Amino acid sequence: MIVIENISKQYNKQFALESVDAVIEKNRITGLIGPNGAGKSTLMKLICGYISPTSGNIIINDKEVNINNYEIKKIIGYLPENNPLYTDMYVKEYLHYIAGIYKLENKKEKIKEIIELTGLAKEQHKKIEALSKGYRQRVGLAQAIIHDPEVLILDEPTSGLDPNQIVDIRNLISELGKNKTVMLSTHILQEVEAICDSVLLLNNGKIITHDKTSNIQNNKNKNLVVEFDQNPLRQELLEIEGVVEARNPKNNIWIITSSENTDIRSAIFKFAVSKSLVVLSSQVQEMKLEEFFQSLTKKN
Repeated sequence: MIVIENISKQYNKQFALESVDAVIEKNRITGLIGPNGAGKSTLMKLICGYISPTSGNIIINDKEVNINNYEIKKIIGYLPENNPLYTDMYVKEYLHYIAGIYKLENKKEKIKEIIELTGLAKEQHKKIEALSKGYRQRVGLAQAIIHDPEVLILDEPTSGLDPNQIVDIRNLISELGKNKTVMLSTHILQEVEAICDSVLLLNNGKIITHDKTSNIQNNKNKNLVVEFDQNPLRQELLEIEGVVEARNPKNNIWIITSSENTDIRSAIFKFAVSKSLVVLSSQVQEMKLEEFFQSLTKKN
């Protein structure tokens, strides 16, 4: 379990993170999402003990994380966003080097296992500089898990992979999440829906929402797609109780967003009657996570 207690990180006068509190459950996969500059990479570096917070604490397995706590670092695997590698080394040579840093026993067997697990068997005798971006990403993931860490922090783990590779890595992360605490950041929101047990949304250095993925999927605002015989005024639609947004993508079709657990269909029909409008069709659509993300980050 990772406990984040009132964490702030300030650079000069600007806060990258401000008063962040969260509990990351053990043996679960948490998706860390947010716009560019929201503070995702900063939070990950703080959890790994690579940088120090301005204030607050991070606790992993009842031990405080700090730059000098090497016992904590032994149980963390980290794949940074820029995936720094020694590109003049061969894949197998590099993994042997990393295994040596962690002083692993049975290095040959462990390296062989990790190479197979990450799909690097055909590339293991190549220099890293000769690999595609996708395979370099696999090497980065291999070094992050070679010591079998309890906590796995992955910053954009599927960046640069082709669709087939993305599926392979997602499946691998899903398996790892069964007995590891995994936090991954991603801009691919379908990835969060596919493999994450919970979602932590950051914006402007603050947590906007942190909940189980299933709860977010069930409680997202809903869209009502309505076709009128003629266009109403947008401002009048926004004045209807329960309506939080109204868009007119084409002709007389409106996408009307309601607040959570609010059924606005009856109110829309009453509105139409009051304005001498005819509702030609209506259909309820759940918002995609992408729309949910946009609605929260735009508000904040």
